[in-house]
Amino acid sequence: MKKRIVSDSSANMYTLEGIDFVSTDMIISTNVKEYRDNMELDVQQMVQELAAYKGRSGTACPGVGEWLEAFGDADEVYCITITSKLSGSFNAAMTAKQQYEEEHPGRKVFVFDSRSTGPEMKLHIEKMKELILAGKDFDSICKEVAEYKKHTAIAFALQSVRNLANNGRINPAVAAVVGMLNIRIIGDAPKGVLNPTDKVRGDKKAILKLVENMKKTGYKGGRVLIDHCCNKAGAENLKQALLEEFPKAKIILDVTYGLCSFYAEKGGLIIGFEHV
Repeated sequence: MKKRIVSDSSANMYTLEGIDFVSTDMIISTNVKEYRDNMELDVQQMVQELAAYKGRSGTACPGVGEWLEAFGDADEVYCITITSKLSGSFNAAMTAKQQYEEEHPGRKVFVFDSRSTGPEMKLHIEKMKELILAGKDFDSICKEVAEYKKHTAIAFALQSVRNLANNGRINPAVAAVVGMLNIRIIGDAPKGVLNPTDKVRGDKKAILKLVENMKKTGYKGGRVLIDHCCNKAGAENLKQALLEEFPKAKIILDVTYGLCSFYAEKGGLIIGFEHV
C-alpha cells in the first residue's frame, strides 16, 4: 500500500527523508514578478527584491489541480495545509480530496488544517511520518495527529510586518510602529489567526519575551523548531536562551522558505514547539 504525505510549501519543507513526500507551491507575486515557492527559488534574492519593491504584492495557494497532481497514485494521502484562517489552501485540498476519492474508490485522503504555518507544520508532518513508519492504520494516524496538535504551538518575533499589513493579515496600526525605534512584534496564533501579543524594543528583549511566552503556553523542554528569515544570529540567541533553562531540549534551526519569508520578512523568527 502506497502512503504519501503532501503539504503546501508554507511548511518550509520541500523534501522529507525516509518517506514519500510532496510539497505543492505557494506563489508570491508582484506587479513585475512571480515567485514560486519551490526548490528553484532563491529566497534571499526574493527577500532583497521585495524589500526594495514599492508596489502591490500578494500570495496564492495551490489550486485543486495541483493538489490532485501531488496526491499522485497513493492509496493513502496525509495532507497538511497552512491555516485555513489565512489561506484558501485547505479548502482547495478538501475539494481535491473529494474528487480524488470519488475517482479512486478505496483510496483515502486525510486533509489536516494545521491552523498554523512553518515550523509548527513541520512538527505535524514529522508526527505523520513517525506514525506511518510505525505501521499505524489510517484512522489511527488521523486521530493521533489531531491529538498531537493539542500539544504544539507557534510563536513569532518580527522586525517588519509591512507585507502582513498590506495583505490584511495584521492591523495596519500595529504595522505602523514596527521598524520604528527598534520595535519588535511578538505574537502567537492559538486559533490559526496571527495574534500580536507584545511590542518590545530590541532583539534581547524580544528573545526574553519569546521564552517567557513559550513557558506561559506550557513549554517545559519539548522539541523546538526555529525558522529564521536572514537572521541566524537571532535564532542562535533564542536557542541558547532556551537551553539555559532547558538544557536537554532538542532545538533545530532552519530557514524560512518563500511564503514564510514573504510574511516574516528580513529578521523574522518563527518558532514551532511542543508543550504539555
